[in-house]
Amino acid sequence: MLNESRRRAYMTAMQVVNWLPRTELPFAAPSRPELLEPLLPVEDVQIVAIAQTPERAAVAEPSVAPAHPVERPKIEVPRPSLASTRAPAAVVEAAPVPVKAPVVPPPRFALQLLRAGRCLLLVELPTGQAFQSRDPSYLLLKDMLRAAGLPDSPQIIGEPVRWPLLVRGNLDQGPEAARDFVQGFVSARLEDEPCACLWLIGLPSVRFAGEADAQSYNNELQVDGLGSAWALPGLELLMDEPQRKADVWQAMRRLMARWKPIDE
Repeated sequence: MLNESRRRAYMTAMQVVNWLPRTELPFAAPSRPELLEPLLPVEDVQIVAIAQTPERAAVAEPSVAPAHPVERPKIEVPRPSLASTRAPAAVVEAAPVPVKAPVVPPPRFALQLLRAGRCLLLVELPTGQAFQSRDPSYLLLKDMLRAAGLPDSPQIIGEPVRWPLLVRGNLDQGPEAARDFVQGFVSARLEDEPCACLWLIGLPSVRFAGEADAQSYNNELQVDGLGSAWALPGLELLMDEPQRKADVWQAMRRLMARWKPIDE
């Protein structure tokens, strides 16, 4: 059985202020007599409260005080935290932040323009240096020209085109600027002397003169302002992967009629 102090502690925890047991509880404090009286109607209660004098009210107070006065429990009222008083993030509209376009680094390549018979050749220079007579890549190029029925000693036209043009400065040297420069350079040479077919040897030549990619190797391209062009793998790639030479030879046989005289 619970004693009186623990029983009141349970009632306080349940926020019960006034309560009456249905049976007599052992070790319980004496009941308050006013709680056992029947409730009066609301009108009678108001009349009795007005007619009652202070002296009579004092007499009406019970003479026996409870052994343990009942304390009203303290009810904690939750206070809004600082975080909850702030405005929702969705309500505040932030100003749009301008997004800068990514800076594309300039491409790097070196190209040499040569003329062999009725063809122009725009050849990638892997090392950036001009061809030497005993370079393996130059010897391979001579073999390809002989197989195509063209002079095997091509004429070098101008200095190699090296990109980027400037090491420093604010000049636009991105891929589009490189394409415009290479096409303009080749177009100016074609005005001096037209050609039957333009050989684009190496990926930089195919990309910036023919506006194509490696998927176009061994195919004929029609380039605005440059006419008919033939896309080929680079000389270094042909030496590293000799199996590509068979595809080059098959494509050459299809296109050979473009630059060979009819009587041959």
